[in-house]
Amino acid sequence: MIQIQDTIVSLDILEEEFVCDLSVCKGICCIEGDSGAPVEEDEINILEEILPIVWEDLSPEAQKVIDKQGIVYLDDDGEFVTSIVNGENCVFTCYDENGYCKCAIEKACREGKTDFYKPVSCHLYPVRISKYNGFRAVNYHRWSVCQAARILGKRNKVKVFQFLKEPLIRKFGEDWYRQLSAVNEIRDT
Repeated sequence: MIQIQDTIVSLDILEEEFVCDLSVCKGICCIEGDSGAPVEEDEINILEEILPIVWEDLSPEAQKVIDKQGIVYLDDDGEFVTSIVNGENCVFTCYDENGYCKCAIEKACREGKTDFYKPVSCHLYPVRISKYNGFRAVNYHRWSVCQAARILGKRNKVKVFQFLKEPLIRKFGEDWYRQLSAVNEIRDT
């Protein structure tokens, strides 16, 4: 573990290799799991605001779930997570012509309809953040559905922190990321 500002970072972030391989996994991380994606409280209003923008890309089942319980709920840990459809799909999933599961929010952002990319927890995956007294733990989450990403990361020699440069900067800032990169350089020498 290393400390950067108010975070304790798992060395796995620097050591493990990872590159999403959508052609193999087909976006299963937005389908599998025991609850929806973690959502920060300040993201809830943003999600509510962009809902009309993504509404037509959502499945009829997702629209019904949103109408009934909203876009988020409190999970068993007391954290806000995206609502899910039939215990699986995040309500914000949509599918492309190849049957790949994608994020309707990210799609809208790429189309220039919103400047909100997607919840930061989704953008950061496979990194998960836990809050403790006075610090945040930044950990690598190993999940069997991401085996293809580990294989592709190893083949391309891309570390988790390199693959997640943009979302890590989004969450923690450029100075934090520079410090993490500096620790990596020291470790590599």
